[in-house]
This record gives sequence, C-alpha cells and structure tokens, in this order.
Amino acid sequence: MLRVEELERLMVELESHRVERKQSLSDPEKIRQAICAFSNDLPATGLPGYLFVGVDDAGVPTGKPITNKEFDRILQTLADMRSDGNILPPPRMNVEKVVLRGAAVAVVEVFPAAAPPVRFKGQVWVRVGPRRATATADEERVLSERSIANARTFDQRACPGARLDDLVIDSILNDYLPSAVARSVLAENHRTVEEKLAALRLFDLRRGEPTYAAILLFGKNPLEFVPGAYIQFVRFNGDTQVDPVQDQKELKGNLFTTLIQLNTLLPLQVRTARVQGPRLVAEERSDYPIIAVRELALNALLHRNYEHTSAPVRLNWFASKVEIHSPGGLYGQVTPQNFRNVSDYRNPVLGEAMKVLGYVERFGVGIARAEAALAGNGNPAAEFVIEPTHMLVTLRSAS
Repeated sequence: MLRVEELERLMVELESHRVERKQSLSDPEKIRQAICAFSNDLPATGLPGYLFVGVDDAGVPTGKPITNKEFDRILQTLADMRSDGNILPPPRMNVEKVVLRGAAVAVVEVFPAAAPPVRFKGQVWVRVGPRRATATADEERVLSERSIANARTFDQRACPGARLDDLVIDSILNDYLPSAVARSVLAENHRTVEEKLAALRLFDLRRGEPTYAAILLFGKNPLEFVPGAYIQFVRFNGDTQVDPVQDQKELKGNLFTTLIQLNTLLPLQVRTARVQGPRLVAEERSDYPIIAVRELALNALLHRNYEHTSAPVRLNWFASKVEIHSPGGLYGQVTPQNFRNVSDYRNPVLGEAMKVLGYVERFGVGIARAEAALAGNGNPAAEFVIEPTHMLVTLRSAS
C-alpha cells in the first residue's frame, strides 16, 4: 500500500483510470465493477488502482462516526469480494483501514491482472480516465491478446500442435460460454469461434492454437498433449503398497469427464457402520466424509503441476487411510506456514472454469471445508507432507 501522503494526493484528485471514490458500501455491485475495471488495466499502466470507501465525490472523507467493529465488518466485506467467485479470475488486491486527513477510510488497492480479461458476473468492466463501463468488443480483444502475449502460467500458453478439432467445441459454446459470459454480451456478440475462445483464455489468436487450459478442460484426448492429465486410483487390501490390490482404475479424459468419474467412484469406496452416538442412540457413520476426499482430490487436480511431467494425481485407498499425491509443490505466495489460508494459482484458467461450472463454490476454502468435514465425522486431522516436487495428503479412517 502507498504511503499516507500518496494516498491523500490520489484521494483528492479527479477520478481517473487509477482512482474511484465511494461514500459507503451501499452499492456493492458498483464496488465490484470498479475492482474488475482496475484489474483489467485497459490503459496498460501496470500500476494499481485505488478505491476509497468513505470518501465523497469531492475527495473529502465523510467522517461519519463508526465503531471499530463496524469498520472491521466493512473491511471484511471488501476483502471477501476477492474470493466470492463473482469476479473471475480472482483479483489481486489489498484492503486496509487508513487514516486520511484525520478520518478513517477503507482503501482497496487493486493490481492489474496477469490474465485479463477479468469479468464480474460475466461482463468485462474497464476504466479509461473517469469512464467505467463494460468493454467493447475491441477493448476486450485488446485485453485477450495482452493476456496471451504475457502468459505466465502453463494453462494460459498455446499448446503446440493442437487445433480446434482437438476440442469438444459444442461443449464450450453450449455449456461453458453461457455460464462464463453475461447473456447481454452474448446477444450482441458477432465474433468468430476463435475470438470467443481467446476472450476466455482458451485460444492463442497469434499462433492459431488452443491453450493448454482448453485442452485440459475440453480436449477430446488431453493425454495426447499432457501425458500426466489423469487420476490413478488404487484400492489396497491393507495399509501398504505391497498389499494385494483390490481395485484399480485410471480416470482419463478432459477435466470435466474426470470429475464425473471421480464423483461416481468415491461413494463406492466409503464404508458406513452403525456406531453409538450421543445419548446412547445408534447412528450411521462413514469411515471418511466424501466431501473431504472430493475437496482434496479437486485441489490436487487444480493446483498440480502439469508441465514437464507424466505423473498423474495418485489416489491410494488403503484399509485405514487414504493418500492423495499431487505432482508439484506449493506455488507463488503459498508457503508451508500459510497454505491453509493463502491462495495462489498455478492454473488460474482451470480454477476460473471450475468456479463458473459450479465445481468450486468459493476460492481458497477447499482445505478448510475438508478439515471441517473430517472433524465433524470424527476423523483425525488431515496430514500434509509438502515437498518442492509434490504434495502428499493423508486422511485417517474414523473407524
């Protein structure tokens, strides 16, 4: 966050591509639009934008009396806008309480997105000077081309040798696009298929090739291009890998096919027994809560390293434990100390698609949901082994 002197200077300036002011949180939709617009950074300044909440149109803090508890609620509401899934991909932003000109102000610092265009409820918002509006087709094309040109993550890069024929185009146009893009935008959209895919970071217009994200999400045969893109499931009749194999499967196909297979497989593995509950009343309890195994397996698929490896996600189901082995260590800002409550995205396009289609409810809470489900079912806490090249999660049976 900038120094107080710099923030005070920006606060009183005319609204521009870097500054917007709101007197309160009374219109959260417009606040999300502003965050989305700053994230897109259409002028390509590379500089963060600043949203001042608690400041009038003249740049003067409203100075309304407010308790610390109420201000904490305001800050939490603003911070939640990052991960509630309405803005995709999730914006990179800071939220702080800052005393400016003698009054407490909530300041939202929004950094330019690495992978524009960023959408709020399916619409791309931009800001040029004092104007905040939905992007035109040409403005959106500029953002899409910039994203591909500056692709930093594997899933945003063009997949060499891949073509449109390698994708299930009908699924993209009929299932994904209407969920990812607002109806009003689709209604006036006259772009080619390639341009539509490029706007979703699924196609590189310069190279004429789908991105790796498109292949992983909608490919007819992703293993042709990404040999480790599958789940290897093995059920052992014991607690070691030298024990007899009871069942084994390879869950292959694009990511959505794999998830359907996973959702079918997991309930078949869980064992349920009658146990004595509170007040000596018998109740049924599973050895594992499905939601915990599913959340951690989904985490492995989304956050794993797909590049330069043929290793799959391995799901080993033993007699009294389950192990989920994911290629690739922690990514970006995530460390062994903060991985439970800090998120960064090795595969941001995959994460956005999972949210759009309902596989992810909210970003950054998968581990917390899994751990809550384990505790509620009476299982021991999940065990995490984090190495530079892989992550291993172990769940222990409740029975």
